[in-house]
Amino acid sequence: MKNILDSFRLDNKIALVTGSAGGMGAAIATALAEAGAIVATHDRKPPADTVHHIEEEGGHAAKFKADLSNPHGAERLFQHVIDKFGRIDILVNNAGIIMREDAVNVPLNDWQTVIQVNMTSVFQLSQLAGRDMMKRNAPGKIINIASLLSFQGGIRVPSYAASKGAVAQITKALANEWAVKGIQVNAIAPGYIATNNTAQLRADPERSKSILDRIPAGRWGDATDVCGAAVFLASPASDYVTGHVLVVDGGWMAR
Repeated sequence: MKNILDSFRLDNKIALVTGSAGGMGAAIATALAEAGAIVATHDRKPPADTVHHIEEEGGHAAKFKADLSNPHGAERLFQHVIDKFGRIDILVNNAGIIMREDAVNVPLNDWQTVIQVNMTSVFQLSQLAGRDMMKRNAPGKIINIASLLSFQGGIRVPSYAASKGAVAQITKALANEWAVKGIQVNAIAPGYIATNNTAQLRADPERSKSILDRIPAGRWGDATDVCGAAVFLASPASDYVTGHVLVVDGGWMAR
């Protein structure tokens, strides 16, 4: 009988992690590399620090740049990775932006930019990766980074809430169609993680306290807190898990 721990290994798998210059993306990229994957890192500027860290730890990685706010950015990124590695076995759609503003004052251009990066590029890359996996008749894993605002409305972030609600639904829709092809599509919904996206909240003593008071774990999450979930969903250990949105939130949603 195969050792269960072996089913968490990602040896020789090619993984693309978008938005991996820092924060959760860098943590996930590093974790996948530690599990044996060869990681294609991505950001608007090549994530040199992430690649350097992975290689220092004995892993293998390459860096790519693309602007996912451009409607053609996802296709260009996908093609660059395919040109270098020939395939993508694991796709982690982590790249995302947030723009805080009262709903009545949100400029249409800001709305469209958030939707393009957080929602449309997720579908674009998933479609490209899924199409290639099917063409090769190969199994694969797609992991989308959702949010607590996939379930809740939030405050002063209407475009972000709309995009992350859509990420959860895209995940389920693709899972329904692609499970029979051996492609599992799942999402991770992080709670309040200490990254650049939450810097404004953490800098506001009242808002930070109100958030911490609701989290049973009593702390902000760390970027590395999502890594176990990412490795699980990227690995053969999750071959019968699809269409699921896995909440990693210190208990927030259970409160």
